[in-house]
Amino acid sequence: MPKVAVYDITGKAVGEIELSDNIFGQEVNANVLHEVVKAYLANQRQGTQSALTRAEASGGGIKPWRQKGTGRARQGSTRSPQWRHGGVVFAPKPRDYTIRVNKKVKRLAMKSALSSKVLDTDLIVFNELNLAAAKTKEMVKTLEAVKADKALIVLPESNETVERAARNIPGVKTTLVGTLNVYEILKYRKLILTEASVKKIEEVYV
Repeated sequence: MPKVAVYDITGKAVGEIELSDNIFGQEVNANVLHEVVKAYLANQRQGTQSALTRAEASGGGIKPWRQKGTGRARQGSTRSPQWRHGGVVFAPKPRDYTIRVNKKVKRLAMKSALSSKVLDTDLIVFNELNLAAAKTKEMVKTLEAVKADKALIVLPESNETVERAARNIPGVKTTLVGTLNVYEILKYRKLILTEASVKKIEEVYV
């Protein structure tokens, strides 16, 4: 079982925690991580983009000038793509970008992502995150104590004090165990958990 140090909010090591081998000690599967991240990003797309083709742009029904004899290039419509106010060639239309991923693959990707943080020593565990006040400088002090500049803070449940203290720090985001996703784990350099978060993750992904 992998072991990591447990810190208090001052950055002092206060003990160790044993992590579940089944979740934090898996072999990292890069192919599965790629598949799940690709699906996540595709599913964020609204797919509402739309533009008019030459057939849909209003006007342009009459030939602008006769075919021959003017010295100019022949034109059939003022809504051809080369004209100002003309239609768009291969205009984008609304479409669904959804990519479906099997539950087992999602679960494996989550375990791979968490295991990668342990392997890279980018997992930081606090005994608890109880700030005296919802002040940005308090959170900055805590993060500096454990050398975490770009970090994802995973809370077991909503904590307004921590969320407000962290929301104005560039490169830092708070999330809950219930909304944790592979993309965000990989996006941020450090993954910060509390002992309660670890316990909850191990219950969910057992």
